[in-house]
Formats: sequence, C-alpha cells, structure tokens
Amino acid sequence: MEKRPVEPLGADLIDALRSVTTATLTAVLMKKGLRNVWIRRARPLQPGGPRRVGRAFTLRFVPAREDLATPASWASPISTRAAIEAMPPGVIAVVDAMGVTDAGIFGDILCARMKKREVAGLVTDGVVRDLAGVQATGLAVWCQGTAAPASVTSLTFVGWQEPVACGGVAIFPNDVIVADDDGAVVIPAALLDEVAGPALEQERHESWVLEQVDAGVPLPGLYPADAATRARYEAWLKERG
Repeated sequence: MEKRPVEPLGADLIDALRSVTTATLTAVLMKKGLRNVWIRRARPLQPGGPRRVGRAFTLRFVPAREDLATPASWASPISTRAAIEAMPPGVIAVVDAMGVTDAGIFGDILCARMKKREVAGLVTDGVVRDLAGVQATGLAVWCQGTAAPASVTSLTFVGWQEPVACGGVAIFPNDVIVADDDGAVVIPAALLDEVAGPALEQERHESWVLEQVDAGVPLPGLYPADAATRARYEAWLKERG
C-alpha cells in the first residue's frame, strides 16, 4: 500500500500549539465530542522539557512470531530502520507497541538516528532500552519506561504510516500530536483548524482567571464565569487590543 505523504505544519501553527497545554486540548476536544484523545501509558522519559508538536508518523508492532521476529529482520525492507529513514523532519513518531513492557522498541542508536533526522519526538505505549544512551541523544520520548531486551523478544514490526492504536487511542498518519509533562494528546487532522483557535482562547482566558485568583477573587461566578465576569474579561481583552 502506498504510504500517505506527511503534510507539513506551518510554523505559526506549531508555535501556537506549543503555547497550549495538553490539559487544555483535552477540554477543547471534549467540547467537540472527542473524549478518547490522551495516549495512555505514554509518560515523558525526562520531565520538564519543552512541549512538542508534530504530525503523527505511525509505526506498528504485533506479537512476536519466531520466524519473523529475529535479529535478521532488522535488515528487512519492512523494518524499524527503514521506517526511521522515511521520517521527515518535524514529525512525532507514534509507535503502537500494544502496551508491551518487557522489550524495548528502540534503543540509543535508533533514537540517535531519529534525532539526526530532526524528528520532534517519540511517543509509544511501550518501552525503550539503553536508557542512558537514549537520554544522551536528546530525543524527546514519551513511553512506559525501560526494558533491557530487544524488541524481537516480544514484538514483530509490521509497518508504518497506517492507522494504529497507541495507548488505547486511534492515531492516523497526519494527525497532530502535542506532548508535554501531562502526556500526549492527538488532534485529528480534519479538526486541526477548529481546535487551535479555541484552545488558544481557553489558555488566554484561564491565564486571566489565575490572575484573578491570585488577586483574591473567589471562584463562584469566576470559574465558570457569570455574566459580570465575562464582561470584565471582555473589557480586559479590549484593553490588550
């Protein structure tokens, strides 16, 4: 099957989404009827890093089958190595590892290559191996943790750039991933324009609410806002131009 090309994200849109928390995104997406957007079991390997935004570049594993999941498979045309060489700059690799935690999908060498190819990050419901080496690459990783065994001990790699289920969430190529210390959230590609604007506005409004809380304003009528609070907020927006 022909692989769908990766659609680039505009720099302005990337900058905008970098200013929106994943918590805000889940709230905005919930208002649009999407509740299953947070990728379970994908936690930052090194918390405290910058928020990452990128198109989803999907990879998929299935349970290991001994005639296929061998070290020789790493040189196959259908391999994690081939998939990494197909990744354009700026994407976030989303790897369906079925939640397996006893075999690392990638180690330091593969992560180093991804970093060299300017991949924005790696998100998986599985684990990685060679922890110190992976951290040394500087690649931003969200996963369940680490394991020493290689992927072929428990998994068989079967393809890339097709729909996957990662952490119980359906991810399609060209969906947009936003990942921070709260985890990773998917924005369906078709809803990107509908989500980005409201998400920015919610961030702006909640920043104002925090200012009011710091000033001693009580929560009733403030959050959620009553008519008087909405009027004060609109006046504040007008003053800011």
